[in-house]
Amino acid sequence: MSTETARKPSVLFVCVHNAGRSQMAAAFLTTLSKGAIEVRSAGSQPAEQVNAAAVEAMAELGIDMSAEIPKVLTTEAVKESDVVITMGCGDTCPIFPGKRYEDWELEDPAGQGVEAVRPIRDEIKTRIEDLIASLSPAAK
Repeated sequence: MSTETARKPSVLFVCVHNAGRSQMAAAFLTTLSKGAIEVRSAGSQPAEQVNAAAVEAMAELGIDMSAEIPKVLTTEAVKESDVVITMGCGDTCPIFPGKRYEDWELEDPAGQGVEAVRPIRDEIKTRIEDLIASLSPAAK
């Protein structure tokens, strides 16, 4: 194994409140990559707590997000990440050359019940599976 492949790729998920979409995406990537990818999430205007419907929807799949706390987006978090995935935060996310940026247009789960959050969760899971495949050394 060369030193280039030894370093874990890192992904940062960003949404406004870091309470729903970005937390679900981070939880899926952490779980599905089995530690092979460094995962961060943050928000441009973090909420006080993670969305309860998002926590419930993830718990249905055996993923516990109940201890997560929304974090503020920092320039350092963007600099330290190979891939930056935004989810409705607009241009509040700093742009650095050499980074891979993606914008995932997903419905905002804020204020919605678990029934409305499930399809958002399922869409995020599908995108995470594709992201893992694109970051896997075997995929290149």
